[in-house]
Amino acid sequence: METIREALTQSVFFGMVISLLCYQIGLAVQKKTKWTIANPLLLSVVIIIGILMVLDIDYDAYYNGAKYIQYFLTPATVSLAVPLYRQLQYIRKYPAAVFGGIASGVLMAMGSIFLMGLAFGLTHEQYVSLLPKSITTAIGIGITEKMGGMVNVTIIAICITGVLGNIAAESVCRLFRIQEPVAKGLAIGTASHALGTTKAMEMGEVEGAMSSLSIVVAGILTVITVSVFAEFI
Repeated sequence: METIREALTQSVFFGMVISLLCYQIGLAVQKKTKWTIANPLLLSVVIIIGILMVLDIDYDAYYNGAKYIQYFLTPATVSLAVPLYRQLQYIRKYPAAVFGGIASGVLMAMGSIFLMGLAFGLTHEQYVSLLPKSITTAIGIGITEKMGGMVNVTIIAICITGVLGNIAAESVCRLFRIQEPVAKGLAIGTASHALGTTKAMEMGEVEGAMSSLSIVVAGILTVITVSVFAEFI
């Protein structure tokens, strides 16, 4: 076991390879089972944690290779502009509803964290770390660093929010009888950023485009308003 552990941790590619492999396993499980809960990202996280624990591998050794994957985050987010461009007619037709819906979602997201902070007695550092939970990681990390929060907490909160949004998106839309594609996309993107957007794209091109728009606008609005909410606790 010790020999295996040393061989793995000495390779700078260990973290990247194990991450991609576990995600592919997650995709295969989801395709095979068709279960909503079998989210590839969630499954890959569980598998990676299990591997690190069994082999007693330090997280830093894993992260030395896995960190390179995050370099693809920004271009992947930018590429979401393509489906958005194809659906510009919806923005021109319903500008007030589109941007008003995103704005209300952003305020609701930060308002819920404020109420949770009061209910659980969160410190200022903990509170500001959770405020960017509904926006993409690239923007959320920058906000947390500026506000003096804990980046690791922010990353965890963003991942949990995205995974839950991806898993629950279709069920929530059915529960509340949301049938309009534009409304679905705006709600999913505003609430659960890029991970939710992947589900929105599976639901339809319009849903995906509106969800992509929500990521950008919600990120900008969060950057503008987070400093105000940060003063509440």
